[in-house]
Amino acid sequence: MAYRELATVCRSDDTRKQPTRAKTKRRERFGALRILASACLAITALFITGTAQSRRGLSAADILRVAAVSDAQISPDGEWIAYAVSNVDGDATHSTLWLVRAAGEFRAHTPANPSLVDFTQRQPPAQLLPPGWSGSNPRWSPDSRTIAFTGEHGGSSGIWTIGVDHGQPRFLVPVQSTNFFITYAGQSFAWSPDGRMIAFISATEESSDAQPKDDPRVIERLQYKSRTAFSDRRRTHVYYTSVDNPEPHALTSGPYYDHAVSFSPRGDEVAFLSNHEADPDANNNSDIFAVDLHGQVRQITDTKGCEYEPAWSPNGKWIAYTATKRDVTTIDSVAEDTHVWVIDAAGGGGRELTSAQDRRARNPRWSPDGTSVFYLAGDQGSNTIFSTTPAAGRSRQVVGNTLDRDRLFASPGDPSGRSAENKYQISSFSVAQRKNAARVSDDSDPTSGSVFAYILSSPAWPNEVWWQPVWAEGRRLSRHNEALVRNADFSEPGEFIFRSFDGVRVQGWLMKPADWRADRKYPLILSIHGGPHGMFGWALNPTFQVYAARGYAVLYLNPRGSSGYGQKFSDGTLNEWGGGDYKDLMAGLDEALRRNSWIDQDRLGVTGGSYGGFMTNWIITQTPRFRAAVAAASVSNLVSFYATSLYQDLVHAEFGGFPWDNYDLLWRWSPLRYVRQAQTPTLFIHGEQDNDVHITQAEEMYMALKRRGVESVLVRYPREGHGLREPLHRVDALQRTVAWFDRFLK
Repeated sequence: MAYRELATVCRSDDTRKQPTRAKTKRRERFGALRILASACLAITALFITGTAQSRRGLSAADILRVAAVSDAQISPDGEWIAYAVSNVDGDATHSTLWLVRAAGEFRAHTPANPSLVDFTQRQPPAQLLPPGWSGSNPRWSPDSRTIAFTGEHGGSSGIWTIGVDHGQPRFLVPVQSTNFFITYAGQSFAWSPDGRMIAFISATEESSDAQPKDDPRVIERLQYKSRTAFSDRRRTHVYYTSVDNPEPHALTSGPYYDHAVSFSPRGDEVAFLSNHEADPDANNNSDIFAVDLHGQVRQITDTKGCEYEPAWSPNGKWIAYTATKRDVTTIDSVAEDTHVWVIDAAGGGGRELTSAQDRRARNPRWSPDGTSVFYLAGDQGSNTIFSTTPAAGRSRQVVGNTLDRDRLFASPGDPSGRSAENKYQISSFSVAQRKNAARVSDDSDPTSGSVFAYILSSPAWPNEVWWQPVWAEGRRLSRHNEALVRNADFSEPGEFIFRSFDGVRVQGWLMKPADWRADRKYPLILSIHGGPHGMFGWALNPTFQVYAARGYAVLYLNPRGSSGYGQKFSDGTLNEWGGGDYKDLMAGLDEALRRNSWIDQDRLGVTGGSYGGFMTNWIITQTPRFRAAVAAASVSNLVSFYATSLYQDLVHAEFGGFPWDNYDLLWRWSPLRYVRQAQTPTLFIHGEQDNDVHITQAEEMYMALKRRGVESVLVRYPREGHGLREPLHRVDALQRTVAWFDRFLK
């Protein structure tokens, strides 16, 4: 039997779909599943062993083989984890839900072995939904028996429910969406604490006596664009429905975009986010509100900054959230780091809990006992889970390497102070209280009974589901990318720290090409992240692996402007895109060349997307040292970018004003101004419906290079926005990128 066919058999165990009526039936089912799983794993192991000698690097087409594992949600009783997996099938992407036991057997700890745990995975993951179903956003009922999810099937689109032991989903309520860009959209639905209701977000058409026609299209608002089209006339509001007798009831209304719901522990109110400024399009300022089940709305925060991700504490007294404080906050690529805050649910002033940590925080989640707030934070290329307490406000790492879990942030901003073990990135997590945690936990630690499910990637592994109690090491529960990893020859990145032109410490990574030999010279590709406040780090990057397999060294850095190094570092690009960050990139390249004589300094390429595309355009106008460049979704003219972009407020936030007030500053930092100096052959890649960075930005730069006699090509992708989505387009763009570098660097 072919391996692909075998894997399909292993995933489609029909026993999981049969309804059970007693524990005996469930035990029989689990026993059968164990037998089937053992057979599948044994045959898979034989296959892997037989092909281990034929490992190879990734090709461009292989990027479609990476299963996108996401949104691991642990049940409230800590027993199960539901999560989503997306796979490419032909020219479409299909998402479905999976279910896995959260843990194995435990043994009480001793003073000599404080993290001792016997772990035996009882069953491998199994598909939760019937064949042919799609689904995402799994969320558990409070009793851990039912999962609600969003999906579309048989012409019905909205929220569905499915029992852990039942294979047929039940349609609950329809949900309408909007294409309007809502930053930090947050949770789209939430269970009530008694499991009888679900609050959710749905959109309705704006009421109007005379709806304007589309021909001609009359524009009367600032935010008239969505990411790939024109904004529709729908507004999102808060609804609720009974689970037993589904019927949607609207709780909010008005000319607003309400989002990010959280049900109060008493079940009497729903917290949500909304922007109630006089002109929300002109001023991005989301606040926290609450609405009761009679539709009475009250405002909880009233600040100049933006609040995000509200989460009610288990006792109902507090709401945790993340927030900014500055007067101007862009809807995309915010320079200001969000921190964790708490506020009395009755209102008043919020308290910032993580300012001393000086790291960008997100995804606040209360510990089940309500004593702590867990959250994700980026730290010098790593993302991991930390905790803080409303009382003390101290941050510490709680998930990751167990040796680090009590480490405090002693030296924020110093890359050398980061633990060498944190070579991974956690993209999302959920938390529960394990039933038998008391007999294996540390009673002196208020968070010690907590168990986590999270999505983790490392430089040699794509995202997978992991499970971990605070007091034990993490365990990987899913293996959706096992075959890919086992048969791939991945290049491991080497980390290095260097001093930039002004003494600032900057972190970077260098990947050697496949089949590297010390006695040979190799070309190098410098890749630049977007943002400008993004962060490269300890996660698998399939594109980089394709470059390495093709014989290129890959250099990637986190220059100033990147998040993960503190607020001062993140602010390093304000008022000067292409200033200090350009110097950081060139200093990092010089350091890589100095340390690695096998890199051919006469065969250098540069590429990046979005802000990385801006920097690619900037670099080719500042230096002739690169022999080829590929600019994807790139900015070239900050003056015209302001009016054509979906998020004009990015220019306000980064440069402190409008183009008519600071034209000279914006033109000074526009690559197009210096195009006379460009000599580098450049490939431009752009989606035709990209409203984040309009395609005219690529057209301006392309046309200028063409007129100047510099070899250049513009590739336009129909139906695509900011970042290619269609599988065939993704492969085509990567193949063209590699071919362009091959042409000029080999």
